Amino acid sequence: MITAVVFLPLIAAIIAGIMAFMRHGADEHRSHSIDRLSQWVTCGALLLSAAGSISIFFDVALGGNSYTYELMTWIDSGTFEVSWALKVDSLTAVMLIVVTGVSSMVHIYSIGYMHHDRHVPRFMAYLSLFTFFMLMLITADNLIQMFFGWEGVGLASYLLIGFWYHKPTANAAAIKAFVVNRVGDFGFALGIFCVFVIFQSVDLDTIFAAAPGHANDTLEVFSVEFDALTIACLLLFVGAMGKSAQLGLHTWLPDAMEGPTPVSALIHAATMVTAGVFMVARLSPVFEFSDVALAVVTIVGASTCIFAATIACTQNDIKRVIAYSTCSQLGYMFFACGVSAYSAGIFHLTTHAFFKALLFLGAGAVIHAMSDEQDMRKMGGIWKLIPVTYALMWIGNLALAGIPPFAGFYSKDIVLEAAYAANTGVGTYAFYMGLLAAFLTAFYSWRLLFMTFHGAPRADEKTMAHVHESPMVMIGPLLVLATGAVLAGWVMYDNFVGGSVVQFWGNAILVLENHPALENARYVPTWVKLSPLVVGGVGIVLAYIMYIAKPDLPARMAETFRPIYLMSFNKWYVDELYDKIFVRPAFYLGRQLWKVGDGTLIDGVGPDGIARAVRMLARRVSALQSGYVYHYAFGMMIGVVTLITWYLFTSAG
Repeated sequence: MITAVVFLPLIAAIIAGIMAFMRHGADEHRSHSIDRLSQWVTCGALLLSAAGSISIFFDVALGGNSYTYELMTWIDSGTFEVSWALKVDSLTAVMLIVVTGVSSMVHIYSIGYMHHDRHVPRFMAYLSLFTFFMLMLITADNLIQMFFGWEGVGLASYLLIGFWYHKPTANAAAIKAFVVNRVGDFGFALGIFCVFVIFQSVDLDTIFAAAPGHANDTLEVFSVEFDALTIACLLLFVGAMGKSAQLGLHTWLPDAMEGPTPVSALIHAATMVTAGVFMVARLSPVFEFSDVALAVVTIVGASTCIFAATIACTQNDIKRVIAYSTCSQLGYMFFACGVSAYSAGIFHLTTHAFFKALLFLGAGAVIHAMSDEQDMRKMGGIWKLIPVTYALMWIGNLALAGIPPFAGFYSKDIVLEAAYAANTGVGTYAFYMGLLAAFLTAFYSWRLLFMTFHGAPRADEKTMAHVHESPMVMIGPLLVLATGAVLAGWVMYDNFVGGSVVQFWGNAILVLENHPALENARYVPTWVKLSPLVVGGVGIVLAYIMYIAKPDLPARMAETFRPIYLMSFNKWYVDELYDKIFVRPAFYLGRQLWKVGDGTLIDGVGPDGIARAVRMLARRVSALQSGYVYHYAFGMMIGVVTLITWYLFTSAG
């Protein structure tokens, strides 16, 4: 079963890729048939994988039948052996539901959204290929296999973000995502090396069993001794920061909105960006023995949470608002893991997958209705024209803002309660940053809703005349995701973070007794439990006042608090800072190495210098070929004199 779940998307990707080649040069009727067939193949494969994932979830997560299925020996070199095996436990089962469930809905949605595109088979092939690599990542039995899936999703995301390669902005965004992720991936690779140095193995079960015995090991770096597990965990976390767009390595995520909207929903809401959270939870038996690493995870997650939320409040591109929201919500997941509430982090990952994919695909339906317009300032007054999309966006927003009984209420609250219950300085910092972010989340999500659907129409008459509800092939997946956004929280609460948490997760997640944040979360004061709901309600009311009751207020506030507004609108100038610190010096250095180092020094002294010397010598020699007989006679005479002189000297010797 597990092999079919993992490899069906790969088979579908290969078939769709072949169809993409077949489409070149085909006539219109045959091209349409190839497009349809590629969609049937990829969607069918993903639906089968999703069905298999549900079966595995009941057997493994609810039935407690964890296992590891070995496919083959992958690497066998001396004493180093790595198997290609599929590790299936509760954590894997949950991620399988998330990945295959969301991916199958995105595949179906893409049938309607991409129907006008001339490269449908290639797009479907990329989607399925990405899904395969993500499945390889979450089923990895060892760190090398995890790294294979890790790099695979990076490659597939590059292809998907830059799918519309005729657009310079899409190409730039794809390259940016690839380069920024390489920074994180370099840290991840060093972390794997460090783990191997400590444990002499990359097999996860071997590492987890040996971790307590290496809790006090040290590594010498530049003649200074450091805690070995702390160094390993921090390096691995750098990889998680890159893949999950945490503060410092977040700049690629908003730009990645240049890809088609289904890509945003799949990669940037439910799957690739959550890989870092999954990795930290998977490696909980190692992270638990490094309080320093856990503190760093908490601080980075909490800082990202509030940082991204402040930016989302002033963005005008509907997809960028949701992108920064994703970045902020990932911060919640990380600081939950940082206070050892890993199951709360995975719980929020699961619920977030449903309502954020719903919001992204809902935004895609709006863009589709508005003739590809993404600027919310050019929308408004369309809720009566697309009532189904409007209602579904309401559900996504209510879940995101943490309003009961929607899924986000259950998962966000337990994350904040666990941070408060940790009773540590970093936990308290995370709680208050998360609480402030909850207020901003409610504000910017309802700002998006009001600017997009309410008020006077701000689009031109031609655009408004074409506003229409999306076809059922696009609305259907939204209905499925909306069901998850409504039900996932209270249905899974008890198993994920409630009374059955130990039984549900089994050995998939380890929490030491001295990290009781999740256990203590149920005993926090009432004001802690109610505060997320209160600040969420305040955020919604504030958004209503500013964008419905007094629509002139945002412009006046932006003018009054112009420095703060510009700071948020320009994304805290992080891109400009990186451009000044890294990009421009890199270009300057490259130009100097090219012009001075390569052009003047290497080529000037080397190939170009030799060629110039030969050319000069040839020019001087050619001057002797004058065509005058007396010149040649003179030359012969000099030659004879030279030979006689040489003969006389050698004879005398």
